[in-house]
Amino acid sequence: MTKPRVLRPELPALMPQTAMVMAAGLGKRMRPLTATRPKPLIQVAGKTLLDHTLDHLRTAGVKRAVVNVHYLADTLEGHLRAVDGIDITISDERAQLLETGGGLMKAKPLLGEAPIFVVNSDNYWLDGPIDALSLLAARWNAAEMDVLLLLVPLARAHCHRGQGDFHIAADGRITSRRRSGRLAPFVFIGVQILNPAILVDAPEGPFSTMLFWERAIAAGRAYGVVHQGLWVDVGTPAAVTRAEALLIDG
Repeated sequence: MTKPRVLRPELPALMPQTAMVMAAGLGKRMRPLTATRPKPLIQVAGKTLLDHTLDHLRTAGVKRAVVNVHYLADTLEGHLRAVDGIDITISDERAQLLETGGGLMKAKPLLGEAPIFVVNSDNYWLDGPIDALSLLAARWNAAEMDVLLLLVPLARAHCHRGQGDFHIAADGRITSRRRSGRLAPFVFIGVQILNPAILVDAPEGPFSTMLFWERAIAAGRAYGVVHQGLWVDVGTPAAVTRAEALLIDG
């Protein structure tokens, strides 16, 4: 008699315990809402964008968030002092806004050596059947990846004015960036897992994380995973209204 096949239970994903939250931007496209408050403190559905982000991190079991600050930094730090359930460390960019890559380099001593989440605080997402951070953690494979980006198809990128960012292979490997004058099928939505070991050989001052991504793409070590829920690019006042309407529509 043939023995029944025993399926090996899935092991739980190794969830990164630290996140870098990008919160230092000027929020120019969000004016006039950002005249008196930093963009991460703009509210969607009665809660700030920053708090929506921190809620996702807490729910996923992330223990610590490093948050960079620049524009209206005192206001942002005051808000963060009231945050519970996750340890907050400030990366102070008051002296100079460093963009995403420069911000990561400045914060590197605070990030540790294990893979981290890097999350933009100016986007808004709802999870699908699997929450986005768990989806990334389950797909992460340090042996073959340096970065793993959360993507949505361009057609589902609500309020996004771009033309797409990346092309990916069937296994999720990012094969190339969008070429000028063309569309790319997938949009990066501001959530990723990154190995801090790749934060080396960088210029002084402001620069984009794209520097590290391009190296990873060239080495075949950049991957993407498609978000299964809703995402809104909350970059303008009109996008706030759109995000809230999508919530009402279900």
